[in-house]
Amino acid sequence: MLTQFGATAESLSKASTMVFRIGTDAHLYDDPDDVSIAPLLDSKFDSEKCEALKRLLALIAQGFDVSSYFPQVVKNVASQSLEVKKLVYLYLLHYAEKRPNETLLSINCFQKDLGDPNPLVRAWALRTMAGIRLHVIAPLVLVAVGKCARDPSTYVRKCAAIALPKLHDLRLEEHTAAIEELVGMLLKDNSPGVVGAAAAAFASICPTNFSLIGRNYKRLCETLPDVEEWGQIVLIGILLRYVIAKHGLVRESLMLTSDPLVSHNSEGEDLEPHLTMRKPLHETSFDICTEIADIVSRSYLEGPDKHLSQLGHVNRDSLGLDGSRVTSAKSNDDVKILLQCTSPLFWSYNSAVVLAAAGVHWIMAPKEDVLKIVKPLLFLLRSSSSSKYVVLCDIQVFAKAMPSLFCPYYEDFFISSSDSYQIKALKLEILSSIATYTSISSILVEFQDYIRDPDRRFAADTVAAIGLCAQRLPDVAHTCLEGLLFLALSESSDRDAASLGEEEIVLIQVIKSIKAIIAKDPPSHERVIVLLLRSLDSMRAPAARAMIIWMMGEYSNIGVLISKMIPTILKYLARRFTLEAVETKLQIINACVKVLLHTKGENMPEVQIIVGYVLELSKSDLNYDIRDRARFLKNFLSHCMRSHDAEEVNDQTEYKDLTHVLAEYIFGGQRKVQSEPFSYRFYLPGSLSQIVLHAAPGYEPLPEPCSLSDESHSPSHVQGTKILDVGATDSEPNEIDDSDAMSGSLEEENTSNYSSQASISGSSGGGGSYSSASDTDGDEEAGALINLSDGAPASRNHIKDSEENSASGFTDFGELMSNRALESWLNENPGSSQNSYDVGHAQRSLARISIKDIAQLVKPKSYTLLDPANGKGLSVDYRFSSEVSSISPQFVCLQVSFRNYSTEPMSNILLSEEEADQGPDSLGKSVSSSESFSVSRGEAATLVSMEEISSLAPGQTTNRILHVRFEHHLLPLKLVLWCNGRKQPVKLRPDIGYFIKPLPMDIEAFSKKESQLPGMFEYIRRCTFTDHISQPNDEQHSQIKDIFLMICEKLALKMLNNANLFLVSVDMPVAANLNDLSGLCLRLSGEILSNSIPCLVTLTLKGTCSEPLEVSVKMNCEETVFGLNLLNRIVNFLAEPAP
Repeated sequence: MLTQFGATAESLSKASTMVFRIGTDAHLYDDPDDVSIAPLLDSKFDSEKCEALKRLLALIAQGFDVSSYFPQVVKNVASQSLEVKKLVYLYLLHYAEKRPNETLLSINCFQKDLGDPNPLVRAWALRTMAGIRLHVIAPLVLVAVGKCARDPSTYVRKCAAIALPKLHDLRLEEHTAAIEELVGMLLKDNSPGVVGAAAAAFASICPTNFSLIGRNYKRLCETLPDVEEWGQIVLIGILLRYVIAKHGLVRESLMLTSDPLVSHNSEGEDLEPHLTMRKPLHETSFDICTEIADIVSRSYLEGPDKHLSQLGHVNRDSLGLDGSRVTSAKSNDDVKILLQCTSPLFWSYNSAVVLAAAGVHWIMAPKEDVLKIVKPLLFLLRSSSSSKYVVLCDIQVFAKAMPSLFCPYYEDFFISSSDSYQIKALKLEILSSIATYTSISSILVEFQDYIRDPDRRFAADTVAAIGLCAQRLPDVAHTCLEGLLFLALSESSDRDAASLGEEEIVLIQVIKSIKAIIAKDPPSHERVIVLLLRSLDSMRAPAARAMIIWMMGEYSNIGVLISKMIPTILKYLARRFTLEAVETKLQIINACVKVLLHTKGENMPEVQIIVGYVLELSKSDLNYDIRDRARFLKNFLSHCMRSHDAEEVNDQTEYKDLTHVLAEYIFGGQRKVQSEPFSYRFYLPGSLSQIVLHAAPGYEPLPEPCSLSDESHSPSHVQGTKILDVGATDSEPNEIDDSDAMSGSLEEENTSNYSSQASISGSSGGGGSYSSASDTDGDEEAGALINLSDGAPASRNHIKDSEENSASGFTDFGELMSNRALESWLNENPGSSQNSYDVGHAQRSLARISIKDIAQLVKPKSYTLLDPANGKGLSVDYRFSSEVSSISPQFVCLQVSFRNYSTEPMSNILLSEEEADQGPDSLGKSVSSSESFSVSRGEAATLVSMEEISSLAPGQTTNRILHVRFEHHLLPLKLVLWCNGRKQPVKLRPDIGYFIKPLPMDIEAFSKKESQLPGMFEYIRRCTFTDHISQPNDEQHSQIKDIFLMICEKLALKMLNNANLFLVSVDMPVAANLNDLSGLCLRLSGEILSNSIPCLVTLTLKGTCSEPLEVSVKMNCEETVFGLNLLNRIVNFLAEPAP
């Protein structure tokens, strides 16, 4: 083209392409080997840096490895240009895992950007830090997310919510509780955008921690219509699961239609009088298939796999929901508000939101209100072609369980020429489910057109739909049967062998539908069977011939016409036997046996000859299945015929042998038709699993109804926890250092060696709050007491008789045991499985120990708040006190010690909050804590004003009691120490072990409370205890009792030194191997200061005295986040070696 001007089609195409690329960045993809990238990265002009970074990102998009530029890119992370900074962040996200060391160099820049005035920069910094999947910076990322979660910018808070799942994916157990608390805080946000992102984080991180939802349930419901569309889908699922777990299913809903335990109204109200079950005569009444509705509800709650056996039959056990596990939509406010807030979403532009809202009403709304979902679904079906298949999959389930919903709208499901085969199949199944006597005529007329469709697979599905309509509507079965019979005869006569392949599926489906209709009432359809037998010669499809032959054998004795035709048909089949297909031959053999067993009178000799001939032919067939069946049936019939002859001689039941009984059972005529295997699999509406019909990854059924206790998750009983500010919000130079120190506090919380002073209630002897046998006399307290019992710990009674104990302690181990326990110990088989730790340690005899003077052995350890070097001679130490604050349960008591190591006196020493920048004079004169502290509901005080130390002489020590409220049990509290008019910033680090107080109880009360906190309120972790190994280990076996006591004492002291708990019991196992400590059990109890929720701790040991012991720590606590953090703290200090 235009060659005379030197232009070709290729050159013109390139020229036009270049014209369209003008003004775009498409040229960046042209030269992968551009050598000018490195100089541009080092340029001092931001425009050149942007050009180089865009080229690098273009190369990354094309699959090239450009990690060699990493050091040069990292240098530009501190650029002031927003465009450069954003491009650098994108590059670092891609290569952070390959170059972790270089990435860590830029962490300080990211942290600095978290305080940038521009919210976009703060969000970019957080996104980049969360995207760097390195475990080493996880604490820093957690601090950054905590800071951004309270950012004034909505976009930054939303990015913080999005970053939480990325942080959780690192699988850092020690940060799980803090992450969950951040999720709970973001769920309280006033911005709908933040709430939507927080809901997605909740579903990914802690989908079963419904306590976070219970605190904000009404707020979330009211915010739901304003949340972004994809956040609405997640939030709807969360709210639905919470309501079911909290209140159970709705009594008036479709889910409890067929459950006998809740079919009555427990409140005394009458059920709807117009409710009719499975009467599809009129569209005005409720047409509910109770069997399908029952399976749907069971599948939603527990998954379909549990209720479908291997053969596909339904497990028909009751749901087992009593009246206390259901609720009413009329009286339950939570259900009402959920239904009200999801109703406006029926008309959302997003089809997934409409399906999610419809799913809530399908599961929770009363049956008369389910009609609200019909028109939105039909509108969605007409308006959205891309989501038509998904909508039809859910409508199919709704139509099967409650056909009356869509009966008036059957025309909406007529087939369109543009529909795909999958959509056509779904529409046919829906039409066959919603057909009624008033609409069946129009539907059948429509079906006649579908049968002539060129797609013969679709035509076969139409024939199957006609058969289903005939079975559902018995009054039109005759009409459908005549049409199917006409179709079968025309298909068999009008088609030649060349077109058999494509028409075979239609003919087979026609015969299958006729067979299903005849099975409902065989005697009334004798004429149909006769017509099929007469047309047998014209049918070429083996499967169709096999089904007709099966009907001949099955119904050979229902009428006169069939009995007369049988000899002729058998002769025809015998002549064509060698030409038939395998499946047809097998049915011929079976039909011959059935006919022979049913034939009586003059036709018997002829039938016997034909059957014998067929069996002889079968014995020589090429297929081994046919040969095996022929040999088996020939021997089988020989016994049957002898028994049959004996019966003719004397018609007595005793002459019938077992073979004849089996023959009558297997081939003895038609019996009640078994229902077809239940193959439907139902999943939650709108889920991917409902589309693919199997549990997709991440799919979870609905929670068990009423699985949450009212006390622990009700908003009126749950107090929200507030997370401390984990980073400075100003732009001071020490901002990064504060962030690092703050993140370090998260790690130090689990490893710091805080000491405690145990709570001593009672006498100083050893009873108090730590002994489980406090009713002993003064003489008995002189030595450690061992009480032996035989049963399990939960059912044993305390042995009050301690006469065998001497005042000086132990004399002999055997003397401490009762005769019964000693006999059970001696009769124990050392080689039996009951001696193993995993199986039998709970069945051993246990000696309960009361450790003498345990309270006096607890030595509190001080912790340095300010050392003399930094305090210019002033040293400040503090220790946590076991006393409960008299101000408020929210406060923790600390004993603070001030000592002057300098040579000059000090004055005006005071500890105050960080926000108070004034001097000590402005804080008021010396006042006592009780006088100066008054809390209103709106205040958020963190420190009760301490009494000022006016003067501290050299070498003098002064103590003060400090009442502190930590806003979070993991993060430190920033304080200011005033001395001589100067202020010194200090950090007071919390110890979660002192956020509880001892809860005295006996072993029975402990076991009872423990049994009430199973499942989600029980957590177990394991660690290794090695403190006993540091002691001399050369004791003889005669002193083995001292080693046992030493280990028990060390373990108990380590617990009481680090946590303010009550020692309930110490149970020592009595075993044949005296060196075996497996089964040693310590039980401790306490309750949270803020809400008095009990915390139960059980330590179980495994191992020997001379080796490290494996300690299993079990925590039972309703406050999930607090319990997990306390469990982590206990595991960490138990694993630490003794100093």
